[in-house]
Amino acid sequence: MSALFNFLAAGPVLVLFLLIGIGMAFGHIKVKGVNLGAAAVLFIAIALSAWGEVYGIHIRVPHEIGIFGLAIFTFAIGIYSGPNFFNTLRTSGGPILVMVVALGTGAAIAFGVGRYIFDLSAAEFAGVFAGATNNTPALAAAGKSSGDPANATVGYSISYLWGVIGMLIYVSLALRLAKGDKDKPTPIVNRTIRIERTDEPVLEQYHELVSGRVSFSRLRRGETGPIFRPGMFDKLRHNDLLTIVGPEADIDLITERLGHDSSLSLTIDRQWLDFRRITVSNPKLAGRKLGELNLNDEFGAMVSRVRRGDIDVVANSRLRLQLGDRVRVVAPRAKMDALSAYFGDSSRGLTSLNPVALGIGMAVGILIGELPIFTPTGATFSIGSAAGTLIVGLIFGRLGRVGPMVTALPYTTCMVLSEFGLLIFLAQAGTNAGGQIANAFEGGVWWKMAILGFLITTAVGGILFAGMRMVFKMGGTRLSGAIGGTQTQPAVLAFANERTGADPRVALGYAMVYPVAMVLKILTAQLLGAL
Repeated sequence: MSALFNFLAAGPVLVLFLLIGIGMAFGHIKVKGVNLGAAAVLFIAIALSAWGEVYGIHIRVPHEIGIFGLAIFTFAIGIYSGPNFFNTLRTSGGPILVMVVALGTGAAIAFGVGRYIFDLSAAEFAGVFAGATNNTPALAAAGKSSGDPANATVGYSISYLWGVIGMLIYVSLALRLAKGDKDKPTPIVNRTIRIERTDEPVLEQYHELVSGRVSFSRLRRGETGPIFRPGMFDKLRHNDLLTIVGPEADIDLITERLGHDSSLSLTIDRQWLDFRRITVSNPKLAGRKLGELNLNDEFGAMVSRVRRGDIDVVANSRLRLQLGDRVRVVAPRAKMDALSAYFGDSSRGLTSLNPVALGIGMAVGILIGELPIFTPTGATFSIGSAAGTLIVGLIFGRLGRVGPMVTALPYTTCMVLSEFGLLIFLAQAGTNAGGQIANAFEGGVWWKMAILGFLITTAVGGILFAGMRMVFKMGGTRLSGAIGGTQTQPAVLAFANERTGADPRVALGYAMVYPVAMVLKILTAQLLGAL
């Protein structure tokens, strides 16, 4: 075995891809319908590295490669969370407060139990806190402020594994409750209704009734007239047929106010108006609002809905297009080919890498992550490349375009980049932790560190789960992402994504708390190490 381990130790790139391949092979194995997914790469890497240490051989994936993977991962998460993140942030004060209380409780346990019950040094209990919350920058801060990085690393290594497993258990509990989520996106449907009103109401008032969550795609006067696209100021007459696109509950409300469901469907009659799904691949349209395109003036057309990833959303004038979006266009039949050419309608739009946005965004994010931040004690810390690239990714995703530069990436590209970056990071983190665990058990206080780490992770996860679920009624799907974001642990996020089919609410919950959690953990570990 020594010869094999020496061979692997000399080839870190080979080790990286072996761990990704073998880890994911195990990750796809289901036990009672549950699989580890990408988290299996972490555990396989820990096992391989620890096994090598038995022979005195250090099998590692270089730290710089891990940072590269993590930065790619968080940037991609930011890009596809950005369009909804800032709207969500306005109502996220309560969940963020729960996260602060949870981490504060974990720090109090680290200090109180670590010092007064287990008689651990500041470096040891600060390192345990960093490991129990799975935060490597916090470990660096604890080692620096305590002046004893070796013992801080031991505490980190002992508590790290339960930090992952414990939070995976909480995520599993959250996802078991996800069937009753009230924040689940409502399926988009279309329905033709017959108008019973005789007072000729204006369409605009019913658009405002449901806060613009529907669109009106077709109107026919009577049963035999031409079908045309209605305007917001068109009046509805008795026996008109109107097609509405939107959430079913909103359409029910409008139907109740205007008339009743019709047995006729205007979407079937394509003599006058046709519809088509078109892929947005024209880079000139990326990042632009639908209302800026003037489709009605140019083509007599409208977009009734937009499919991003696996989710349909009702189109509105404020929605920004991204490369890879699939728009459902309603227009005169003669205009369809021209519309396809206008939007691009090429599969390249699904997978465009957009290297300009990727390169500039990553560079700016890494620079932000490395900027020194001064504390009241005069010490400095940095938030790290992961937090920096996440912040820039969120901003780029929200903007969509800055002048001629498209700042967003297609949804499919983001999914590929985030998964690949995550797998790279997990392989590196696992080999690093596995190598340290073997040395950690040589000390006589390892069991105290293990118990302390168990208490911290369990308390933090329990407060997160109870507070966000019971106090703020957060849905289980978003809660699973928030748990991963608070833990700043990509493996937890990967597990939640695997279980939900990459539901966007998971990434939204993760991004909502991650930057604050990262800064708070670094400051807390620095304070604990100095006590």
